[in-house]
Amino acid sequence: MTILIDEARWWFDGRKWCHMVSDVSYDELIAFADGLGIPRRGFQGDHYDIPQEYRPDMIAAGAVEVESRELLRRLRGAGLRLSPTERRARTAAAAKNDPD
Repeated sequence: MTILIDEARWWFDGRKWCHMVSDVSYDELIAFADGLGIPRRGFQGDHYDIPQEYRPDMIAAGAVEVESRELLRRLRGAGLRLSPTERRARTAAAAKNDPD
């Protein structure tokens, strides 16, 4: 199991955000996030958008810090990077299954 998290460097809605991925499977990523109480609305098809203030908790739970380029390289290498259209479809499906 390898969950990866990059640096928080993207601003949205007055907060800094980072990305969290698995280089094994989407199921692994969702299970990790669910176990930490991260709502499925943060799932963006092949990654989670994580607010900067949650990042330390993700790392303490086992997420490995990597640079953004490394995160994307590993996601692509695992065959888990989706096109924008595929991400939108997977995001919509995950939202329907959100237990929150």
